[in-house]
Amino acid sequence: MPKFNEISKGLAITIGVALLIPVAYKTLVPALKPAARAAVKTGIRALEKGREIYAETQEKVEDLVAETRAEMRAKRMAADEEAAVSATESSEPASDQSNVRNIVNE
Repeated sequence: MPKFNEISKGLAITIGVALLIPVAYKTLVPALKPAARAAVKTGIRALEKGREIYAETQEKVEDLVAETRAEMRAKRMAADEEAAVSATESSEPASDQSNVRNIVNE
């Protein structure tokens, strides 16, 4: 069982802390408010910079994708043209097919 001295010591510390909290609050809040405001400003600036970097990166990626698709499209068209040329050279087209090609090419 705790002794009376231990209980009274704990009670005195609790009362002392309870009395000092409002005093510390009134003293520290005005001092900490500018620091808190500066931290919020820094966070907002970091968020804006992050959004800017994200937008730039997204634009670069979209440009890269568009360039790659154009390159792939050009390669596919070149391969299709080569296949068409080799197909026309290897076999004689029927008369109907040549008429259709002439119409399309005009």
